[in-house]
Amino acid sequence: MATAPEVRQLTGEPGGLTTLLRAALPVVPGVNRLPGVRKGSARDFSGLAYAREAVVAERGRVDAYAAVCGFPRRDVVPLTYPHMLAFPLHMAIMGDPAFPYPAIGMVHVENAITAHRAIGVGESLDVTTSVGAPRPHAKGVLLDFVTAVVAGGETVWESTSTYLRRGRSVDGDPAPGIEVLDPPVGGVEWRLPAGLGRTYAAVSGDANPIHLYPVTARALGFRRQIAHGMWTKARSIAAIENRLPAAVTAEVAFRKPVFLPGTVAYAARRDDAGWTFAVTSPRDGAPHLLGRTRPA
Repeated sequence: MATAPEVRQLTGEPGGLTTLLRAALPVVPGVNRLPGVRKGSARDFSGLAYAREAVVAERGRVDAYAAVCGFPRRDVVPLTYPHMLAFPLHMAIMGDPAFPYPAIGMVHVENAITAHRAIGVGESLDVTTSVGAPRPHAKGVLLDFVTAVVAGGETVWESTSTYLRRGRSVDGDPAPGIEVLDPPVGGVEWRLPAGLGRTYAAVSGDANPIHLYPVTARALGFRRQIAHGMWTKARSIAAIENRLPAAVTAEVAFRKPVFLPGTVAYAARRDDAGWTFAVTSPRDGAPHLLGRTRPA
């Protein structure tokens, strides 16, 4: 029977230059073989976990995030906001030498959030993120970053962020991912500015170069910068959040990247189980994001 990995504590103010260097060094030839940088074996990797204790959902940060993502100012945090508290733990795991894959090149393909109740601005929260062994995928491997947010001994929010690492796979049969049948099409158009990735990076701490400038995106294989997937999810949820219950699950699959500047179409439809929504290309209807909600 597999044992849960030891939980490592993330202390101090997360993010910044140190985080970016930890992400970048494992892809630099020569440097990636140095002790403390060299990655472990994927074959031997069974899991890793990091935690942050007594993290406060601060008013200023919540309001800045809400403004960028289209949420109103409220006394409870937006449904997607706790991902901001978990993201430093994602980066700590990816930057750990025991994690077998470099952070650069990890592709966020799915995200599922379950809120068990609303989280108040100013609440003190304990946040833990863990990842287990890689799962097979047709294009490589999938890794599930599972987060639990606890307040007063109660789990109030959970999420699973699934990342694809292209390359060699592992044994096993690929499991089906999040499927959204008959998504809505058309809807309202959103015009997204060239600097959206930089604006979102400033409030989220996710300064992946693919989101910032054309030159940094081209260095990593994109013709110009792309929007953050979690901004796209947050903006989609913001459009319907006042019609969602406090206890809710919201799942999305990220499909085609959204290039910046650009225009996308957003549509949402109430179903028997909740809401179905989509962000698509106004030109041909190709999906950028497909999502659904249901009461938790």
